[in-house]
Amino acid sequence: MMNSRHKDNRRNLQPKSEYKERTIDLRRVARVMAGGKRFSFRCTLILGNEKGTVGVGIAKGKDVAQAMDKARNDAKKNLFKIPLKGTTVAHDIEAKFSAARVIIKPAQRGAGLKAGGSVRTVLSMAGVTDATAKSLGRTKNKLTNALATLKALRQLSA
Repeated sequence: MMNSRHKDNRRNLQPKSEYKERTIDLRRVARVMAGGKRFSFRCTLILGNEKGTVGVGIAKGKDVAQAMDKARNDAKKNLFKIPLKGTTVAHDIEAKFSAARVIIKPAQRGAGLKAGGSVRTVLSMAGVTDATAKSLGRTKNKLTNALATLKALRQLSA
């Protein structure tokens, strides 16, 4: 007879996902009600296979784990494929989302990914290993910078 610990281990084995994920923003948010503040968590997550597919998920939950699960499911729904030219983007692209503005330029093979913050995270999850990117907007908000980068990458697939 098996003890309960071994049963639990077998039940929790899930198939390994082909996508990698990285959380770029996790914050506690509040809404004010008559009895005081109600707190929840907002998670922004980037999902990608590092082969040209990337997506972003944003979700709120009562606790961190619930917010991350919901964000992961949202990111899976928003996945899209970008055409890569080797390890870089095909041409210069620029996009604006809210107050964030992003410029992405291709680079020679072996040049590396010269970008910072959430722009770097989105590009690396998409599989871009050689490119130069600059965030020019008036904001340091990770979420809007990531969404501006995704908007720029969508221009490649259009």
